[in-house]
Amino acid sequence: YMTVRNTGVDPVVLIGLESPLAMMPTIHETKTKANGVSSMSLAGDIVIPPGGAVSLKPGGLHAMLRQLQTPMVKGESFLLTLTFADGGSVDVDVPILSISARGPEG
Repeated sequence: YMTVRNTGVDPVVLIGLESPLAMMPTIHETKTKANGVSSMSLAGDIVIPPGGAVSLKPGGLHAMLRQLQTPMVKGESFLLTLTFADGGSVDVDVPILSISARGPEG
C-alpha cells in the first residue's frame, strides 16, 4: 500500500521500481470485467498530474515483487526505489506486514 503524490507544477511519470529484495519488481494493474472476471497485466508508465496522486494497493495498480532474493519476514522492511522518467528516484522503506494484512494498519 502506497500513495505517490506529485506536489510539483508539472506532470511526473513513474516508470518503474527497483529493489534488492526482488529481481523483477514491477507495477501491475488488476481490472475486473462486468462479468466479474479479473485479469492482471503490466501497468506501463504511470502519469501523475500536478497536485495529483496515484495509489498502489491490491485490486488496482499494485507493486509486484517477483524472483525474491530472500524470504520476506513479518516485522522487517525492505528498500523499494521508485524511478521516474526525468531520471529522478525516491527510496521508500517498506514494512513487511502479515500476509492477511488489509492495509498499513496490519
